[in-house]
Amino acid sequence: MTDYNLLAEQIKALADGEPNFIPVLSNASALIYDSLDNLNWAGFYLMNKGSLLLGPFQGKVACIRIALGKGVCGTSAQNDETLVVPNVHEFPGHIACDSASNSEIVVPIHKDGKVIGVLDIDSPNLNRFSEEDKKGLENFVRVLEQVTEF
Repeated sequence: MTDYNLLAEQIKALADGEPNFIPVLSNASALIYDSLDNLNWAGFYLMNKGSLLLGPFQGKVACIRIALGKGVCGTSAQNDETLVVPNVHEFPGHIACDSASNSEIVVPIHKDGKVIGVLDIDSPNLNRFSEEDKKGLENFVRVLEQVTEF
């Protein structure tokens, strides 16, 4: 079981005093990748010219750009909602950046009330992400929004 309160405290400490969001997101992706079991990718996509651009991540190579409304990430960003997908192969329009991924969770990131990116986490396991994961990762992103200067 993941201690999401501890993860939130750790990212606060790692971000303390750092004005640039790139190293903060780099450490955040490493923290998640090392702290959660059964992951094959954890990272960020950031809004850039009307689409999501690959940001800091841990895992195999990834799709560089994702259009809004496309795949799990683009749908999450466009609709401004966290998506928990138990089986990505059943998600309409799923983008298979890594064919080993079977489940996914995507949490929107905000600045000034607007979506500026997403936290994307993939697992090779079906049904990997629970309601506890959803709540914990949403809180983690809220902390990131507070401690990071996007």
